Amino acid sequence: MGFKPVDVSGKFETIRTAKAEGKIYLSKESVEMIKEGKVPKGDVLLASQMAGMYGAKRTPDILPFCHNIMIDHVVVDTRLDEDGVYVSAEVKNVGRTGVEMEALTAVSAALLNVYDMLKAFDKNMVIGDIKLVSKRGGKSDYAEDLSGLKCAVITLSDSCSRGEAEDKSGKTAIDIIENEFGGEVVHYKILPDDKDKIVEELKSLEGKVDVIFTTGGTGFSERDQTVEATKEVIRTEAVGFGEAMRIIGVKFTPKSLLSRATAGIIGKDTLIINMPGSRGGVKDNLRMLAPMVKHAIRMARGEKKH
Repeated sequence: MGFKPVDVSGKFETIRTAKAEGKIYLSKESVEMIKEGKVPKGDVLLASQMAGMYGAKRTPDILPFCHNIMIDHVVVDTRLDEDGVYVSAEVKNVGRTGVEMEALTAVSAALLNVYDMLKAFDKNMVIGDIKLVSKRGGKSDYAEDLSGLKCAVITLSDSCSRGEAEDKSGKTAIDIIENEFGGEVVHYKILPDDKDKIVEELKSLEGKVDVIFTTGGTGFSERDQTVEATKEVIRTEAVGFGEAMRIIGVKFTPKSLLSRATAGIIGKDTLIINMPGSRGGVKDNLRMLAPMVKHAIRMARGEKKH
């Protein structure tokens, strides 16, 4: 069986924090040695704080599935209790993956350092209660699936509408919507790059579906009319969706800057999202934007403020 690290290249960079804690239980004699500063190796509490900081920074060296990330801030606190040493660690970074493992490793390293400094005097030390206390900033803070939403997929392509080419981008969108995000595709259609027909199709779906995903027609050709048709029917443009597709997309290919894709609300609460006509563009952009669709629809309905 092979190994498969998580690909985080398509995620947003956000401020991420994690806090963990743990404790090592000591004999009364060991507690007194620490309190009175009689441990031969030195200041147990201070040295363990340093060990925790090292542990956070070296996490990828010992855990094979942890990414090498830039850690922006680490705080390790140690406290001497009547029955042992309590350790907490908070780690922060701006990145595409969380720092909970770094926080947990920091606590573990600090506790192990206490053990190392007292092992000659205390044979019954027990390390325990290591746990993640909190984490913020990751996908779980904002992401939702598409379950319960009625979706439409419209492919805009002259060649596909004439049967001269297979609609790979639309079928890819349907697969991701249904099998990865749990949405229900209730409408699928292939249309030529004809603005009037696109406008007519979009208007016909207003209020009948929750979200319309279009593929194709976002380039510079005279026949690329998807964006113009979308702007004609929407009441409010969701500028951030288009910006995100270009900002994230350029990491995969500079050609993403040539996409004019946009998004917006038609009628009361039907969301339209334009996507490029390539399979790769659909995969990258749909997986990036789908987790925010429900929130956008609730905002359109006035149910949830941002």
